[in-house]
Amino acid sequence: MTISKLLVANRGEIAARVLRTARVKGIKTAVLRHSSEQEGPAHLIADEVVTIEGSTPVAAYLDIAQIVEAAQRIGADAVHPGYGFLSENAAFVAALEKAGITFVGPTSEVIDLMGDKIRARAFVEERGFPVAPSAIEDDDPATFVERSRAVGYPLLIKPSAGGGGKGMRVVREDGALEAEIDTARREGERYFGDGRLFVERYIERPRHIEVQVMGDGQGNVVHFWERECSIQRRFQKIIEETPSPALTAEQRDEICETAAGIARAVNYRGAGTVEFIYAQDGSFYFLEMNTRLQVEHPVTEMVTGFDLVAEQLRIAAGEGLSAAQADIAQNGHSIELRICAEDATQDFRPAIGDILLLDEPRGEGVRVDSGILDGGKVTTDFDPMLSKLIVHGRNRAEAIARGRRAAQDYVILGVTTNLAYLDTILDHPKFRSGDVSTGFLAEEADELNQDRDPATTDILAAATVLSDARLVKALENVPEIYRLMGNWRN
Repeated sequence: MTISKLLVANRGEIAARVLRTARVKGIKTAVLRHSSEQEGPAHLIADEVVTIEGSTPVAAYLDIAQIVEAAQRIGADAVHPGYGFLSENAAFVAALEKAGITFVGPTSEVIDLMGDKIRARAFVEERGFPVAPSAIEDDDPATFVERSRAVGYPLLIKPSAGGGGKGMRVVREDGALEAEIDTARREGERYFGDGRLFVERYIERPRHIEVQVMGDGQGNVVHFWERECSIQRRFQKIIEETPSPALTAEQRDEICETAAGIARAVNYRGAGTVEFIYAQDGSFYFLEMNTRLQVEHPVTEMVTGFDLVAEQLRIAAGEGLSAAQADIAQNGHSIELRICAEDATQDFRPAIGDILLLDEPRGEGVRVDSGILDGGKVTTDFDPMLSKLIVHGRNRAEAIARGRRAAQDYVILGVTTNLAYLDTILDHPKFRSGDVSTGFLAEEADELNQDRDPATTDILAAATVLSDARLVKALENVPEIYRLMGNWRN
């Protein structure tokens, strides 16, 4: 089939990113917008903006019936879900299939299977792929606590339908196990409407490594190599890179081929990511499969030269894979920084405010995928991620240096961001050496937050990069800038 009109059922930076590729391919586009939202980059790129309503903005983006009706009304023959919202919702895919609209992604059956962590884990284990020792509540609820203890401490409790780190609990001693199970169950029910749990052995100082895969739904699968995603706060990534500094060439081939094998086993169609926990001894275990495009996909694009959204659209149109495995090579090193409206010194508390001044970094090997505009408003209606800063270098050292310069040149005034915090991470000796784990931010919290005031740092950074014209604009907001600076007056 030919995709003639694409509805992007998402918002922010990912909507803008998908729309840009669709435009290059000559596809007419539309994007959603809640009635309370301000204009963003995606709304300027799309040929058409479709207004949606809901009790809250998020509720509107989760309204399957409303979005399917909107796609039919505007004559869209395909829908790209981005990530989050309905991107891994099997009922949404089934509704589109019933309406005769192509979903840019896997089938509803595959999403249903791999979206259930317990079923996915059993599927993978039955086919001989590595999984961590575990206990599944559904196997025998009455003995779940006893079987969890038998796995051995430390333990990681997970909701079956979980994602984004929500509901996950680490238990290190027996006295806390039952209480943490109860808490995880309540959180699973709250966030996902599903309180089912499983427990697996918690790997001490693990790394989080994932592999980008692409399948045509006809049994053909290729991988686009791995990404290192160990820099996380509360189980949520904030820095990703590729290649992983932890892997030898042999380990890289093994983990990537394992991921491709899992995708082949499920007859995967479209873009997906197989995630693994990587232990200090070099062993690795299946964690989950995300049946969608990942936030961090740009680093893969930077080192392979492939446009993954273009690949998604190609496969959805029935054209198959554009490359064989031998054609996909890693060139150089890439790092992505997630720019969030939050205060890292206050346990990553979300921040709100008006964007008084926005000036994005530019230059060789620098890419910004943004969901904000100068003069926009940042609220708590959505996730605090504002944009992504992606850099590429000939090697890891060059990528780190380029990332630091770009972060220092990135100006966002009016709302507290984690830009300076991310720069501090890149400069940390352990990060530079590649000696990190998923617990790195917690282990180094005191040093990473030492003597740093986010608002002051942002203003000082702005003063070093603004042209005269931009500085005049900034001075128009002097009272607001002084408020941000607090007692700092020099």
